[in-house]
Amino acid sequence: MILVFGGTTEGRKAVEVLEEAGNVYYYSTKTGEQDIALHHGQRIDGALDAEAMQLFCQEHGICLIVDAAHPFASQLHQTIAQASEALNIPVIRYERIYPPRDPSITWIDDYNQLPRNIHSLLTTTGVQSISKLKYLETKGIKVFYRILNRESSIAMAKKQGATDDQLCFYEDANDIPVEAEAILLKESGISGGFQEKVEAAKAKGMRIIALKRPEITQKALELCSLATNGTQEPPPLCNGPYGLRRAVEKLLPKFYPLHSGLTTGTCATAAAVAATLRLTKGEMPDEVPVILPNGETIMVAVGYDDDYAYCIKEAGDDPDVTDGIEVRASVELMAKCQKQNAQIDIIGGEGVGRFTLPGFDYPPGEAAINKAPREMIRQNLEQLSIINCQLSITISVPQGKEIAKRTFNPRLGIEGGISIIGVSGIVKPFSEEAFIDSIRKCMTVAKASGTNRVVINSGGKSERFVKALYPDLPQQAFVEYGNYIGETLKIANELGIRKITLGVMLGKAVKLAAGHLDTHSRKSVMDKAFIKQILDEADCDIDISDITLAREIWEKLPPEKLQDFASAIIGHCAENCQPLLPNGTLTILLIDDKGNIY
Repeated sequence: MILVFGGTTEGRKAVEVLEEAGNVYYYSTKTGEQDIALHHGQRIDGALDAEAMQLFCQEHGICLIVDAAHPFASQLHQTIAQASEALNIPVIRYERIYPPRDPSITWIDDYNQLPRNIHSLLTTTGVQSISKLKYLETKGIKVFYRILNRESSIAMAKKQGATDDQLCFYEDANDIPVEAEAILLKESGISGGFQEKVEAAKAKGMRIIALKRPEITQKALELCSLATNGTQEPPPLCNGPYGLRRAVEKLLPKFYPLHSGLTTGTCATAAAVAATLRLTKGEMPDEVPVILPNGETIMVAVGYDDDYAYCIKEAGDDPDVTDGIEVRASVELMAKCQKQNAQIDIIGGEGVGRFTLPGFDYPPGEAAINKAPREMIRQNLEQLSIINCQLSITISVPQGKEIAKRTFNPRLGIEGGISIIGVSGIVKPFSEEAFIDSIRKCMTVAKASGTNRVVINSGGKSERFVKALYPDLPQQAFVEYGNYIGETLKIANELGIRKITLGVMLGKAVKLAAGHLDTHSRKSVMDKAFIKQILDEADCDIDISDITLAREIWEKLPPEKLQDFASAIIGHCAENCQPLLPNGTLTILLIDDKGNIY
Protein backbone atom coordinates (compact mmCIF):
# COMPACT_ATOMS: atom_id res chain seq x y z
CA MET A 1 0.00 0.00 0.00
CA ILE A 2 1.18 3.52 -0.82
CA LEU A 3 0.81 6.59 1.41
CA VAL A 4 1.05 10.01 -0.28
CA PHE A 5 1.61 13.25 1.62
CA GLY A 6 0.21 16.00 -0.57
CA GLY A 7 -1.92 19.11 -0.33
CA THR A 8 0.17 20.62 -3.13
CA THR A 9 0.34 20.78 -6.91
CA GLU A 10 2.78 17.86 -6.68
CA GLY A 11 0.26 15.98 -4.55
CA ARG A 12 -2.36 16.48 -7.24
CA LYS A 13 0.06 15.21 -9.89
CA ALA A 14 0.95 12.22 -7.72
CA VAL A 15 -2.75 11.35 -7.52
CA GLU A 16 -3.03 11.46 -11.32
CA VAL A 17 -0.05 9.11 -11.62
CA LEU A 18 -1.27 6.63 -9.00
CA GLU A 19 -4.85 6.61 -10.32
CA GLU A 20 -3.52 5.13 -13.57
CA ALA A 21 -2.85 1.86 -11.70
CA GLY A 22 -6.43 1.35 -10.57
CA ASN A 23 -5.23 0.23 -7.12
CA VAL A 24 -5.98 1.56 -3.65
CA TYR A 25 -3.65 4.06 -1.97
CA TYR A 26 -3.89 6.69 0.80
CA TYR A 27 -3.68 10.47 0.33
CA SER A 28 -2.88 12.61 3.38
CA THR A 29 -3.26 16.38 3.81
CA LYS A 30 -2.96 18.52 6.91
CA THR A 31 -6.12 20.60 6.56
CA GLY A 32 -8.36 18.56 4.28
CA GLU A 33 -9.17 21.71 2.30
CA GLN A 34 -7.57 20.73 -1.00
CA ASP A 35 -10.20 20.13 -3.68
CA ILE A 36 -9.12 16.88 -5.28
CA ALA A 37 -10.99 13.94 -6.78
CA LEU A 38 -9.91 10.46 -5.71
CA HIS A 39 -11.35 7.40 -7.44
CA HIS A 40 -9.09 4.69 -6.05
CA GLY A 41 -7.38 6.69 -3.32
CA GLN A 42 -8.63 6.98 0.24
CA ARG A 43 -8.29 10.38 1.86
CA ILE A 44 -6.98 10.99 5.37
CA ASP A 45 -6.84 14.51 6.82
CA GLY A 46 -5.09 16.02 9.81
CA ALA A 47 -1.48 16.42 10.88
CA LEU A 48 0.43 13.27 11.88
CA ASP A 49 3.28 13.37 14.37
CA ALA A 50 6.02 10.74 14.25
CA GLU A 51 4.21 8.28 16.51
CA ALA A 52 0.86 8.62 14.70
CA MET A 53 2.50 8.30 11.28
CA GLN A 54 4.33 5.12 12.23
CA LEU A 55 1.20 3.64 13.75
CA PHE A 56 -0.83 4.41 10.62
CA CYS A 57 1.83 2.82 8.39
CA GLN A 58 1.88 -0.34 10.52
CA GLU A 59 -1.89 -0.68 10.74
CA HIS A 60 -2.48 -0.13 7.01
CA GLY A 61 0.42 -2.11 5.59
CA ILE A 62 2.19 0.91 4.06
CA CYS A 63 5.22 -0.27 2.10
CA LEU A 64 5.97 2.92 0.12
CA ILE A 65 5.68 6.62 0.99
CA VAL A 66 5.46 9.41 -1.59
CA ASP A 67 6.51 12.71 -0.03
CA ALA A 68 4.82 15.32 -2.24
CA ALA A 69 4.41 17.87 0.54
CA HIS A 70 5.28 21.55 0.19
CA PRO A 71 9.05 22.17 -0.08
CA PHE A 72 8.86 24.47 2.97
CA ALA A 73 7.12 21.83 5.13
CA SER A 74 10.42 20.98 6.83
CA GLN A 75 8.89 19.40 9.93
CA LEU A 76 6.73 17.03 7.86
CA HIS A 77 9.68 16.01 5.68
CA GLN A 78 11.64 15.24 8.84
CA THR A 79 8.78 13.21 10.33
CA ILE A 80 8.46 11.18 7.11
CA ALA A 81 12.19 10.48 7.14
CA GLN A 82 11.95 9.27 10.75
CA ALA A 83 9.08 6.93 9.89
CA SER A 84 11.03 5.66 6.89
CA GLU A 85 14.06 4.84 9.04
CA ALA A 86 12.08 3.30 11.88
CA LEU A 87 9.95 1.03 9.67
CA ASN A 88 12.35 0.55 6.73
CA ILE A 89 9.80 1.96 4.28
CA PRO A 90 11.10 3.41 0.98
CA VAL A 91 10.38 7.09 0.38
CA ILE A 92 10.07 8.86 -2.96
CA ARG A 93 10.48 12.62 -2.60
CA TYR A 94 8.42 14.41 -5.27
CA GLU A 95 10.34 17.67 -5.70
CA ARG A 96 9.54 20.74 -7.76
CA ILE A 97 11.42 22.08 -10.76
CA TYR A 98 13.18 25.32 -9.92
CA PRO A 99 14.40 27.95 -12.40
CA PRO A 100 17.94 29.33 -11.93
CA ARG A 101 18.12 31.98 -9.21
CA ASP A 102 17.76 35.45 -10.69
CA PRO A 103 20.66 37.65 -9.49
CA SER A 104 18.43 40.73 -9.60
CA ILE A 105 16.40 39.27 -6.71
CA THR A 106 17.47 39.66 -3.07
CA TRP A 107 17.79 36.08 -1.76
CA ILE A 108 17.51 35.36 1.96
CA ASP A 109 17.81 32.18 4.04
CA ASP A 110 15.63 33.29 6.94
CA TYR A 111 12.92 35.85 7.72
CA ASN A 112 15.34 37.61 10.08
CA GLN A 113 17.51 38.53 7.08
CA LEU A 114 14.85 40.78 5.56
CA PRO A 115 16.34 44.19 4.73
CA ARG A 116 15.30 47.05 7.01
CA ASN A 117 15.65 49.83 4.42
CA ILE A 118 12.14 49.42 3.04
CA HIS A 119 8.97 51.29 4.00
CA SER A 120 6.28 48.84 2.91
CA LEU A 121 6.25 45.12 2.18
CA LEU A 122 3.72 42.74 0.60
CA THR A 123 4.28 39.20 1.86
CA THR A 124 3.03 36.13 -0.03
CA THR A 125 4.67 33.52 2.17
CA GLY A 126 1.51 32.05 3.66
CA VAL A 127 -0.61 32.57 6.72
CA GLN A 128 1.68 30.56 8.97
CA SER A 129 4.54 33.01 8.42
CA ILE A 130 2.68 36.04 9.84
CA SER A 131 3.98 35.56 13.39
CA LYS A 132 7.53 35.43 12.05
CA LEU A 133 7.06 38.73 10.23
CA LYS A 134 5.30 40.79 12.94
CA TYR A 135 8.67 42.12 14.18
CA LEU A 136 8.95 44.20 10.98
CA GLU A 137 6.11 46.41 12.17
CA THR A 138 8.20 47.43 15.19
CA LYS A 139 10.85 48.64 12.71
CA GLY A 140 8.39 51.06 11.11
CA ILE A 141 7.70 48.89 8.05
CA LYS A 142 4.10 48.69 6.84
CA VAL A 143 3.36 45.02 6.14
CA PHE A 144 0.54 43.52 4.07
CA TYR A 145 -0.23 39.79 4.18
CA ARG A 146 -1.67 38.12 1.10
CA ILE A 147 -3.47 34.94 2.12
CA LEU A 148 -6.17 32.62 0.80
CA ASN A 149 -9.67 34.02 1.09
CA ARG A 150 -11.13 31.34 3.32
CA GLU A 151 -12.42 31.42 6.89
CA SER A 152 -9.73 29.18 8.37
CA SER A 153 -6.91 31.28 6.89
CA ILE A 154 -8.45 34.58 8.00
CA ALA A 155 -8.99 33.25 11.53
CA MET A 156 -5.40 32.01 11.72
CA ALA A 157 -4.07 35.34 10.43
CA LYS A 158 -5.98 37.33 13.05
CA LYS A 159 -4.88 34.95 15.78
CA GLN A 160 -1.30 35.92 14.91
CA GLY A 161 -2.09 39.62 15.16
CA ALA A 162 -2.91 40.61 11.58
CA THR A 163 -5.56 43.31 11.17
CA ASP A 164 -8.25 43.63 8.50
CA ASP A 165 -6.42 46.47 6.73
CA GLN A 166 -3.29 44.30 6.49
CA LEU A 167 -5.00 41.34 4.85
CA CYS A 168 -5.39 40.99 1.09
CA PHE A 169 -6.46 37.97 -0.87
CA TYR A 170 -5.69 35.86 -3.92
CA GLU A 171 -8.02 36.86 -6.70
CA ASP A 172 -5.39 35.82 -9.22
CA ALA A 173 -2.19 34.02 -8.21
CA ASN A 174 -0.09 36.62 -10.03
CA ASP A 175 -2.07 39.68 -9.01
CA ILE A 176 -0.44 42.44 -6.94
CA PRO A 177 -3.39 43.57 -4.79
CA VAL A 178 -1.74 46.49 -2.92
CA GLU A 179 0.85 49.17 -3.58
CA ALA A 180 4.04 48.31 -1.70
CA GLU A 181 7.70 49.09 -2.16
CA ALA A 182 8.82 45.48 -1.95
CA ILE A 183 7.38 41.97 -2.16
CA LEU A 184 8.44 38.85 -0.28
CA LEU A 185 8.09 35.55 -2.12
CA LYS A 186 8.93 31.96 -1.31
CA GLU A 187 11.11 30.12 -3.80
CA SER A 188 8.16 27.98 -4.78
CA GLY A 189 9.39 26.64 -8.12
CA ILE A 190 7.72 26.48 -11.50
CA SER A 191 4.59 24.69 -10.24
CA GLY A 192 4.22 27.30 -7.51
CA GLY A 193 4.07 30.10 -10.07
CA PHE A 194 7.27 31.70 -8.79
CA GLN A 195 8.39 33.07 -12.15
CA GLU A 196 4.98 34.56 -12.92
CA LYS A 197 4.93 36.31 -9.53
CA VAL A 198 8.42 37.69 -10.17
CA GLU A 199 7.38 39.06 -13.56
CA ALA A 200 4.24 40.66 -12.09
CA ALA A 201 6.30 42.34 -9.36
CA LYS A 202 8.90 43.55 -11.85
CA ALA A 203 6.14 45.10 -13.95
CA LYS A 204 5.10 47.07 -10.84
CA GLY A 205 8.68 48.19 -10.24
CA MET A 206 8.80 46.46 -6.87
CA ARG A 207 11.90 45.27 -5.09
CA ILE A 208 11.77 41.48 -4.98
CA ILE A 209 12.95 39.51 -1.96
CA ALA A 210 12.83 35.70 -2.08
CA LEU A 211 13.11 33.21 0.75
CA LYS A 212 15.26 30.32 -0.43
CA ARG A 213 13.72 26.87 -0.31
CA PRO A 214 15.05 24.60 2.45
CA GLU A 215 17.83 22.37 1.19
CA ILE A 216 17.18 18.65 1.37
CA THR A 217 19.49 17.57 4.16
CA GLN A 218 22.13 14.92 3.72
CA LYS A 219 20.48 13.05 6.58
CA ALA A 220 17.18 12.93 4.68
CA LEU A 221 18.96 11.58 1.62
CA GLU A 222 20.72 8.96 3.72
CA LEU A 223 17.43 7.85 5.23
CA CYS A 224 15.87 7.50 1.78
CA SER A 225 18.92 5.51 0.72
CA LEU A 226 18.63 3.25 3.77
CA ALA A 227 14.98 2.67 2.98
CA THR A 228 15.96 1.41 -0.46
CA ASN A 229 18.54 -0.98 1.01
CA GLY A 230 21.44 1.39 0.53
CA THR A 231 21.00 1.77 -3.22
CA GLN A 232 20.25 4.89 -5.23
CA GLU A 233 18.08 3.13 -7.80
CA PRO A 234 15.65 4.68 -8.14
CA PRO A 235 17.07 7.88 -6.69
CA PRO A 236 15.02 9.19 -3.74
CA LEU A 237 14.06 12.31 -5.68
CA CYS A 238 11.87 12.83 -8.72
CA ASN A 239 10.48 16.05 -10.11
CA GLY A 240 7.74 14.99 -12.48
CA PRO A 241 4.99 12.43 -13.15
CA TYR A 242 7.03 10.11 -15.36
CA GLY A 243 9.84 9.86 -12.84
CA LEU A 244 7.34 9.19 -10.08
CA ARG A 245 5.67 6.39 -12.00
CA ARG A 246 8.98 4.76 -12.88
CA ALA A 247 10.12 5.00 -9.25
CA VAL A 248 6.90 3.34 -8.06
CA GLU A 249 7.27 0.64 -10.72
CA LYS A 250 10.75 -0.19 -9.44
CA LEU A 251 10.03 -0.04 -5.72
CA LEU A 252 6.56 -1.60 -5.85
CA PRO A 253 6.42 -3.57 -9.13
CA LYS A 254 2.97 -5.08 -8.57
CA PHE A 255 1.20 -1.73 -8.07
CA TYR A 256 0.93 -1.11 -11.83
CA PRO A 257 -0.42 -4.00 -13.91
CA LEU A 258 1.76 -2.78 -16.81
CA HIS A 259 5.05 -0.91 -16.69
CA SER A 260 6.22 2.10 -18.70
CA GLY A 261 9.30 2.31 -20.91
CA LEU A 262 11.60 4.74 -22.67
CA THR A 263 11.34 6.11 -26.18
CA THR A 264 14.21 5.72 -28.63
CA GLY A 265 14.63 9.49 -28.33
CA THR A 266 15.29 9.23 -24.59
CA CYS A 267 17.72 6.35 -25.17
CA ALA A 268 19.60 8.34 -27.81
CA THR A 269 19.74 11.33 -25.47
CA ALA A 270 21.06 9.26 -22.57
CA ALA A 271 23.74 7.71 -24.79
CA ALA A 272 24.72 11.15 -26.11
CA VAL A 273 25.02 12.57 -22.58
CA ALA A 274 27.14 9.61 -21.46
CA ALA A 275 29.43 9.80 -24.48
CA THR A 276 29.88 13.54 -24.05
CA LEU A 277 30.64 13.25 -20.33
CA ARG A 278 33.35 10.72 -21.05
CA LEU A 279 34.87 12.80 -23.86
CA THR A 280 34.82 16.20 -22.17
CA LYS A 281 35.07 15.40 -18.45
CA GLY A 282 36.43 11.88 -18.25
CA GLU A 283 33.34 10.72 -16.35
CA MET A 284 31.64 7.34 -16.92
CA PRO A 285 28.58 7.09 -14.63
CA ASP A 286 26.30 4.04 -14.76
CA GLU A 287 23.29 6.34 -14.94
CA VAL A 288 22.90 9.79 -16.44
CA PRO A 289 20.22 12.44 -15.87
CA VAL A 290 17.96 13.08 -18.86
CA ILE A 291 15.69 16.11 -19.02
CA LEU A 292 12.39 15.14 -20.68
CA PRO A 293 10.36 17.50 -22.89
CA ASN A 294 8.05 18.33 -19.95
CA GLY A 295 11.06 19.66 -18.00
CA GLU A 296 11.41 16.86 -15.46
CA THR A 297 14.58 14.84 -15.04
CA ILE A 298 14.86 11.05 -14.89
CA MET A 299 17.89 8.81 -14.44
CA VAL A 300 18.66 6.43 -17.32
CA ALA A 301 21.08 3.50 -17.26
CA VAL A 302 23.92 3.60 -19.82
CA GLY A 303 27.00 1.62 -20.78
CA TYR A 304 30.25 2.21 -22.63
CA ASP A 305 32.43 0.65 -25.32
CA ASP A 306 35.73 1.80 -26.79
CA ASP A 307 34.37 4.59 -28.97
CA TYR A 308 30.71 4.99 -28.05
CA ALA A 309 28.22 4.97 -25.18
CA TYR A 310 24.95 3.09 -25.38
CA CYS A 311 21.51 2.77 -23.81
CA ILE A 312 19.37 -0.37 -23.99
CA LYS A 313 15.85 0.42 -25.19
CA GLU A 314 13.38 -0.45 -22.48
CA ALA A 315 9.81 -0.73 -23.76
CA GLY A 316 8.26 -1.77 -20.45
CA ASP A 317 5.10 -3.76 -21.17
CA ASP A 318 4.40 -1.99 -24.44
CA PRO A 319 4.48 -4.43 -27.39
CA ASP A 320 7.36 -2.69 -29.14
CA VAL A 321 9.64 -4.41 -31.67
CA THR A 322 12.47 -2.10 -30.61
CA ASP A 323 12.50 -3.44 -27.04
CA GLY A 324 16.01 -4.44 -25.97
CA ILE A 325 17.87 -2.87 -28.89
CA GLU A 326 21.08 -0.96 -28.30
CA VAL A 327 20.97 2.74 -29.14
CA ARG A 328 24.49 4.12 -29.48
CA ALA A 329 26.00 7.58 -29.51
CA SER A 330 29.52 8.52 -30.50
CA VAL A 331 30.83 12.05 -30.02
CA GLU A 332 33.53 13.85 -31.93
CA LEU A 333 35.02 17.13 -30.81
CA MET A 334 35.24 19.31 -33.89
CA ALA A 335 37.04 22.62 -34.44
CA LYS A 336 36.67 25.34 -31.83
CA CYS A 337 33.83 27.73 -32.45
CA GLN A 338 33.24 31.30 -31.40
CA LYS A 339 29.80 30.94 -29.93
CA GLN A 340 28.73 31.34 -26.35
CA ASN A 341 27.19 27.87 -26.26
CA ALA A 342 28.23 24.61 -27.79
CA GLN A 343 27.38 23.99 -31.44
CA ILE A 344 25.88 20.51 -31.66
CA ASP A 345 25.47 18.62 -34.94
CA ILE A 346 23.32 15.46 -34.82
CA ILE A 347 23.96 12.77 -37.43
CA GLY A 348 22.19 9.49 -38.18
CA GLY A 349 24.50 6.51 -38.37
CA GLU A 350 24.07 2.78 -38.97
CA GLY A 351 20.52 1.51 -38.49
CA VAL A 352 18.91 4.96 -38.39
CA GLY A 353 16.57 5.46 -41.34
CA ARG A 354 16.41 8.31 -43.84
CA PHE A 355 13.36 10.29 -44.88
CA THR A 356 12.57 9.78 -48.55
CA LEU A 357 9.22 11.58 -48.65
CA PRO A 358 8.05 15.05 -47.59
CA GLY A 359 5.75 15.53 -44.61
CA PHE A 360 8.17 15.07 -41.72
CA ASP A 361 10.03 17.50 -39.46
CA TYR A 362 12.97 17.41 -41.87
CA PRO A 363 13.27 17.14 -45.68
CA PRO A 364 13.98 13.97 -47.69
CA GLY A 365 17.54 12.79 -47.29
CA GLU A 366 17.78 13.75 -43.61
CA ALA A 367 18.25 11.17 -40.88
CA ALA A 368 14.95 9.99 -39.35
CA ILE A 369 15.66 11.59 -36.00
CA ASN A 370 12.57 13.61 -35.21
CA LYS A 371 12.46 17.15 -33.90
CA ALA A 372 11.65 16.31 -30.26
CA PRO A 373 14.62 13.91 -29.80
CA ARG A 374 16.98 16.38 -31.50
CA GLU A 375 15.84 19.11 -29.13
CA MET A 376 16.21 16.74 -26.18
CA ILE A 377 19.79 15.89 -27.15
CA ARG A 378 20.74 19.55 -27.58
CA GLN A 379 19.03 20.69 -24.38
CA ASN A 380 20.65 17.96 -22.31
CA LEU A 381 24.13 18.55 -23.69
CA GLU A 382 23.80 22.29 -23.13
CA GLN A 383 23.11 21.53 -19.46
CA LEU A 384 26.59 20.03 -19.21
CA SER A 385 28.05 23.56 -19.50
CA ILE A 386 30.11 22.66 -22.55
CA ILE A 387 30.91 25.96 -24.25
CA ASN A 388 33.08 27.26 -27.05
CA CYS A 389 33.32 23.95 -28.85
CA GLN A 390 31.62 22.10 -31.66
CA LEU A 391 30.33 18.58 -31.10
CA SER A 392 29.26 16.04 -33.70
CA ILE A 393 26.88 13.43 -32.26
CA THR A 394 26.29 10.27 -34.30
CA ILE A 395 23.31 8.13 -33.28
CA SER A 396 23.31 4.54 -34.49
CA VAL A 397 21.26 1.39 -33.94
CA PRO A 398 23.12 -1.73 -35.16
CA GLN A 399 19.89 -3.80 -35.44
CA GLY A 400 17.88 -0.92 -36.86
CA LYS A 401 17.79 -1.89 -40.54
CA GLU A 402 16.34 -5.33 -39.86
CA ILE A 403 13.90 -4.18 -37.16
CA ALA A 404 12.58 -1.38 -39.36
CA LYS A 405 10.98 -3.97 -41.63
CA ARG A 406 8.55 -4.74 -38.79
CA THR A 407 7.52 -1.11 -38.26
CA PHE A 408 5.46 1.47 -40.17
CA ASN A 409 8.66 2.92 -41.64
CA PRO A 410 8.50 1.29 -45.11
CA ARG A 411 4.93 2.59 -45.52
CA LEU A 412 6.08 6.06 -44.44
CA GLY A 413 8.95 6.14 -46.87
CA ILE A 414 11.66 5.87 -44.20
CA GLU A 415 14.40 3.64 -45.52
CA GLY A 416 17.49 2.00 -44.10
CA GLY A 417 16.56 1.78 -40.42
CA ILE A 418 14.31 2.79 -37.57
CA SER A 419 13.20 6.27 -36.55
CA ILE A 420 14.45 7.96 -33.41
CA ILE A 421 11.17 9.24 -32.00
CA GLY A 422 9.35 10.20 -28.83
CA VAL A 423 7.30 13.27 -28.00
CA SER A 424 7.13 12.76 -24.21
CA GLY A 425 10.28 10.70 -23.78
CA ILE A 426 8.34 7.97 -21.96
CA VAL A 427 6.26 5.12 -23.41
CA LYS A 428 3.18 4.17 -21.45
CA PRO A 429 2.16 0.54 -22.05
CA PHE A 430 -0.32 0.19 -24.88
CA SER A 431 -0.22 3.94 -25.06
CA GLU A 432 -3.11 5.55 -26.91
CA GLU A 433 -0.94 8.64 -27.22
CA ALA A 434 1.78 6.70 -29.04
CA PHE A 435 -0.66 5.04 -31.45
CA ILE A 436 -2.46 8.30 -32.22
CA ASP A 437 0.90 9.98 -32.75
CA SER A 438 1.75 7.33 -35.35
CA ILE A 439 -1.61 7.98 -37.06
CA ARG A 440 -0.80 11.68 -37.18
CA LYS A 441 2.57 10.96 -38.81
CA CYS A 442 0.91 8.73 -41.42
CA MET A 443 -1.76 11.33 -42.16
CA THR A 444 0.87 14.05 -42.50
CA VAL A 445 2.83 11.93 -44.96
CA ALA A 446 -0.37 11.13 -46.85
CA LYS A 447 -1.13 14.83 -47.28
CA ALA A 448 2.45 15.58 -48.32
CA SER A 449 2.25 12.89 -51.02
CA GLY A 450 -0.14 15.14 -52.95
CA THR A 451 -3.02 12.66 -52.98
CA ASN A 452 -6.49 14.13 -53.37
CA ARG A 453 -8.01 11.45 -51.12
CA VAL A 454 -6.93 9.59 -47.99
CA VAL A 455 -8.35 6.15 -47.30
CA ILE A 456 -8.48 5.13 -43.64
CA ASN A 457 -8.90 1.49 -42.62
CA SER A 458 -8.86 -0.59 -39.45
CA GLY A 459 -6.02 -2.80 -40.69
CA GLY A 460 -4.42 -4.74 -43.50
CA LYS A 461 -7.46 -6.88 -44.31
CA SER A 462 -9.89 -4.02 -44.90
CA GLU A 463 -7.20 -2.03 -46.70
CA ARG A 464 -6.61 -4.88 -49.12
CA PHE A 465 -10.27 -4.93 -50.11
CA VAL A 466 -10.62 -1.15 -50.48
CA LYS A 467 -7.40 -0.67 -52.47
CA ALA A 468 -9.04 -2.25 -55.47
CA LEU A 469 -11.42 0.73 -55.65
CA TYR A 470 -8.58 3.26 -55.70
CA PRO A 471 -5.82 1.76 -57.86
CA ASP A 472 -4.31 5.16 -58.69
CA LEU A 473 -3.72 6.31 -55.12
CA PRO A 474 -0.16 6.08 -53.77
CA GLN A 475 0.62 3.71 -50.91
CA GLN A 476 0.97 6.68 -48.55
CA ALA A 477 -2.73 7.53 -49.10
CA PHE A 478 -3.81 4.45 -47.09
CA VAL A 479 -3.70 4.91 -43.32
CA GLU A 480 -4.60 2.50 -40.52
CA TYR A 481 -6.76 3.88 -37.72
CA GLY A 482 -6.80 0.76 -35.53
CA ASN A 483 -9.67 1.62 -33.19
CA TYR A 484 -9.25 5.41 -33.19
CA ILE A 485 -11.72 6.44 -35.87
CA GLY A 486 -12.72 9.66 -34.16
CA GLU A 487 -9.12 10.78 -33.52
CA THR A 488 -8.15 9.98 -37.12
CA LEU A 489 -10.98 12.10 -38.51
CA LYS A 490 -10.07 14.96 -36.16
CA ILE A 491 -6.48 14.80 -37.41
CA ALA A 492 -7.70 14.85 -41.02
CA ASN A 493 -9.71 17.97 -40.28
CA GLU A 494 -6.75 19.66 -38.52
CA LEU A 495 -4.50 18.92 -41.50
CA GLY A 496 -7.06 20.24 -43.98
CA ILE A 497 -7.58 16.91 -45.77
CA ARG A 498 -10.83 17.35 -47.67
CA LYS A 499 -11.65 13.88 -49.03
CA ILE A 500 -11.69 10.86 -46.73
CA THR A 501 -12.82 7.32 -47.43
CA LEU A 502 -13.50 5.25 -44.31
CA GLY A 503 -13.33 1.50 -44.75
CA VAL A 504 -14.90 -0.39 -41.86
CA MET A 505 -15.92 -3.97 -41.17
CA LEU A 506 -19.11 -4.87 -39.37
CA GLY A 507 -17.66 -5.47 -35.90
CA LYS A 508 -16.41 -1.89 -35.65
CA ALA A 509 -19.26 -0.48 -37.75
CA VAL A 510 -22.00 -1.46 -35.29
CA LYS A 511 -20.06 0.27 -32.47
CA LEU A 512 -19.38 3.34 -34.60
CA ALA A 513 -23.05 3.52 -35.62
CA ALA A 514 -23.95 3.56 -31.92
CA GLY A 515 -21.70 6.60 -31.40
CA HIS A 516 -18.51 4.94 -30.16
CA LEU A 517 -15.68 6.72 -31.97
CA ASP A 518 -13.12 4.53 -30.19
CA THR A 519 -14.09 0.96 -31.03
CA HIS A 520 -11.69 -0.88 -28.72
CA SER A 521 -13.39 -3.63 -26.74
CA ARG A 522 -12.38 -2.01 -23.44
CA LYS A 523 -14.27 1.15 -24.45
CA SER A 524 -17.33 -0.26 -26.19
CA VAL A 525 -19.17 -3.55 -26.76
CA MET A 526 -21.69 -4.80 -29.28
CA ASP A 527 -25.15 -3.49 -28.42
CA LYS A 528 -27.71 -6.06 -29.62
CA ALA A 529 -30.65 -3.78 -28.85
CA PHE A 530 -29.18 -1.08 -31.06
CA ILE A 531 -28.45 -3.58 -33.84
CA LYS A 532 -32.05 -4.79 -33.64
CA GLN A 533 -33.15 -1.16 -34.08
CA ILE A 534 -31.05 -0.87 -37.25
CA LEU A 535 -32.43 -4.17 -38.56
CA ASP A 536 -35.95 -2.83 -38.02
CA GLU A 537 -35.05 0.37 -39.91
CA ALA A 538 -33.87 -1.81 -42.81
CA ASP A 539 -37.02 -3.95 -42.55
CA CYS A 540 -34.89 -7.03 -41.80
CA ASP A 541 -36.72 -9.47 -39.55
CA ILE A 542 -34.01 -11.83 -38.30
CA ASP A 543 -33.23 -13.28 -34.87
CA ILE A 544 -29.83 -12.16 -33.47
CA SER A 545 -30.29 -13.37 -29.90
CA ASP A 546 -27.76 -16.17 -30.35
CA ILE A 547 -24.93 -14.22 -32.04
CA THR A 548 -21.64 -13.53 -30.24
CA LEU A 549 -19.91 -11.63 -33.05
CA ALA A 550 -21.41 -8.93 -35.27
CA ARG A 551 -20.12 -10.55 -38.46
CA GLU A 552 -22.50 -13.48 -37.89
CA ILE A 553 -25.29 -11.15 -39.00
CA TRP A 554 -24.11 -11.40 -42.61
CA GLU A 555 -24.96 -15.10 -42.66
CA LYS A 556 -28.45 -14.51 -41.26
CA LEU A 557 -29.47 -11.77 -43.70
CA PRO A 558 -31.30 -12.77 -46.90
CA PRO A 559 -29.36 -11.63 -50.00
CA GLU A 560 -32.01 -9.10 -51.01
CA LYS A 561 -31.66 -7.31 -47.64
CA LEU A 562 -27.87 -6.98 -47.51
CA GLN A 563 -27.76 -3.54 -49.12
CA ASP A 564 -30.67 -2.20 -47.04
CA PHE A 565 -28.96 -3.26 -43.82
CA ALA A 566 -25.60 -1.87 -44.97
CA SER A 567 -27.20 1.47 -45.90
CA ALA A 568 -28.82 1.75 -42.47
CA ILE A 569 -25.51 1.04 -40.70
CA ILE A 570 -23.62 3.49 -42.93
CA GLY A 571 -26.23 6.18 -42.31
CA HIS A 572 -25.75 6.01 -38.55
CA CYS A 573 -21.95 5.92 -38.91
CA ALA A 574 -22.10 9.04 -41.07
CA GLU A 575 -24.22 10.88 -38.48
CA ASN A 576 -21.48 10.34 -35.90
CA CYS A 577 -18.46 10.87 -38.16
CA GLN A 578 -19.30 13.67 -40.57
CA PRO A 579 -19.34 16.39 -37.83
CA LEU A 580 -15.67 15.62 -37.21
CA LEU A 581 -14.87 16.54 -40.80
CA PRO A 582 -16.97 19.70 -41.21
CA ASN A 583 -15.05 21.04 -44.20
CA GLY A 584 -14.63 17.78 -46.06
CA THR A 585 -16.52 14.94 -47.70
CA LEU A 586 -16.64 11.53 -46.07
CA THR A 587 -17.29 8.30 -47.97
CA ILE A 588 -18.03 5.28 -45.76
CA LEU A 589 -17.57 1.78 -47.14
CA LEU A 590 -18.88 -1.22 -45.21
CA ILE A 591 -16.91 -4.42 -45.90
CA ASP A 592 -17.99 -7.99 -45.21
CA ASP A 593 -15.68 -10.94 -44.53
CA LYS A 594 -15.67 -11.99 -48.18
CA GLY A 595 -14.50 -8.59 -49.38
CA ASN A 596 -17.83 -7.37 -50.64
CA ILE A 597 -18.13 -3.60 -50.29
CA TYR A 598 -21.37 -1.72 -49.68
